Amino acid sequence: MLVSTQGLSVQLGGHRVLHNIDMSVAPSEIVTIIGPNGSGKSTLLRALIGAVKPASGSVQRAEGLTIGYVPQRLFIDDTLPMTVARFLSLPDRQLRNKVAATLEQAGVGGLDKRQMMDLSGGQFQRVLLARALLGSPGLLLLDEATQGLDQRGSAAFYQQIEQVRQTLGCGILLVSHELRVVMRATDRVICLNGHVCCHGTPETVASTPEYQSLFGLDDTDTFATYLPTPTQYQTNTGENQLMKGVN
Repeated sequence: MLVSTQGLSVQLGGHRVLHNIDMSVAPSEIVTIIGPNGSGKSTLLRALIGAVKPASGSVQRAEGLTIGYVPQRLFIDDTLPMTVARFLSLPDRQLRNKVAATLEQAGVGGLDKRQMMDLSGGQFQRVLLARALLGSPGLLLLDEATQGLDQRGSAAFYQQIEQVRQTLGCGILLVSHELRVVMRATDRVICLNGHVCCHGTPETVASTPEYQSLFGLDDTDTFATYLPTPTQYQTNTGENQLMKGVN
């Protein structure tokens, strides 16, 4: 496993946020964490990278593991002149060809000379993804990285994440509230509400009473509006036309 927890509990300000969490992420695996607001999703990611100290339990990381992190949001003063290339070279200067290659990997090649303040929401999130990919991470963490994007923008972003997984072979752990979009693009789902309510494949989780109680959806409703997977886009001519609309 790239990262795993055993009996992980976290307290913040005297309040127990997470209790007895057992989870793991393997190489080339996409795991999605879902749950209501305040369920501890972001706290779990912070515990995995060592930003939060467990009250009990443990976090194990593979030796030499490199982690890339894409936050929920990042605020940059829109009066500050800064190109994408400069942003990707902070705090350590990056070679021009490496910046260009990483932007291509994130699906926004050619933006290196653009000003950060001039990027669209989708472009900005992909630049954040490129920054996380600079170190060729073995594990990529995304904390609601599509927040603020519309459904088509979110779908396109998750398709890019699938391509990153195929290219790097990295494990991916993402937090999302967009159930209908992301659950088709994931291998396993962890439903969190301070503790692990249920986990397994998307189909398994969507049919559990715990999931339906939290989200008020049955599995038919959840899967009814799924977009096709990236593989389906590549193999079906009609759906290739749909992909052009998504991008």
